[in-house]
Amino acid sequence: MLSRVANSIYWMNRYMERVENYARFVGVNFNLALDLPPDVDEQWEPLLIATADHYTFYKYYEKPTKEDVIHFMTFDKRNPNSIISCLYEARENARTIRETISKEMWESINTFYLTIKGTAADDFRNMDHMQSYFTDIRKSCQQFHGVVDSSITRNEAWHFGRLGRHIERADKCSRFLDVKYFTMAQDTSASGSTLDLMMWTAVLKSVSAYNMYRQTHRALTPMNIVAFLILDKLFPRSIAYSVRQAELSLYAIRGAIPERGHTAPAERALSKMRSELEFTEVEDVFKLGLHEYLDKFQMANNEIDNAIFDMYFGLETEKVQSMGQSATRVASQWMN
Repeated sequence: MLSRVANSIYWMNRYMERVENYARFVGVNFNLALDLPPDVDEQWEPLLIATADHYTFYKYYEKPTKEDVIHFMTFDKRNPNSIISCLYEARENARTIRETISKEMWESINTFYLTIKGTAADDFRNMDHMQSYFTDIRKSCQQFHGVVDSSITRNEAWHFGRLGRHIERADKCSRFLDVKYFTMAQDTSASGSTLDLMMWTAVLKSVSAYNMYRQTHRALTPMNIVAFLILDKLFPRSIAYSVRQAELSLYAIRGAIPERGHTAPAERALSKMRSELEFTEVEDVFKLGLHEYLDKFQMANNEIDNAIFDMYFGLETEKVQSMGQSATRVASQWMN
């Protein structure tokens, strides 16, 4: 498979996962707004900080109001991570590899993009239908992933897609927890209170984890919730599960399994992360500090993404550069 094609498949799936998770980020605050007492103000800046979009946001907006944050994260094309921007990039990646993906995949992503593109941002300034709107976005993303899993042969292309999806999902799960951290940083007096528990519950609901959590844990405690979203090996949106699935696909691309050992820096880094998660106790997370642990994880996850690029996607660029250098040498020898 050409590295260009593999790169497009990888990023198409990352962008689609990002679209779903940005819809879920807004769901965090919508759920919080429903649960907050009347005397507690809604907070929207934590979404920007947790997603690292606050630097770009303040270039164009003065204050993180509810309307401006939602518009920036959804419809603003100046934000490369907004839903409309990511959908555009996902569609462009799919368009360039239509011969590799299934017809159903292209129709799903194309219809989704055209629907969001045709939505007028000004129609949602009153916020009356925003929660159901973001629910529809999540459903469209889940439909796309369902089409992928039901119409693609389990070959290299499928594994590159699953690799991208779970690398992105692990990163965004860590940022969901960081939204909680940055929200509490605005009001430290809420720590350990009923309000604190409401916020933790909202995080669970926003990643569709509430029902599964209640099946395995009786009490809603911060320690149990963090353990479930980071360390649970069976819940499909947890960090540990996502990292394991990404690892399996990374090795499967070259026809290997992790138990036989790594042969590249990307495999070593991903296996090391998975191993550390397996032997991490939730007490270790809180001992280091939840935000510090998540920040460390996000940096390690970014390094893995860079290593994957060097391992597979940078090959074509290097090949072009090498061909250019060879042509220069030949021309130089001919002239001499």
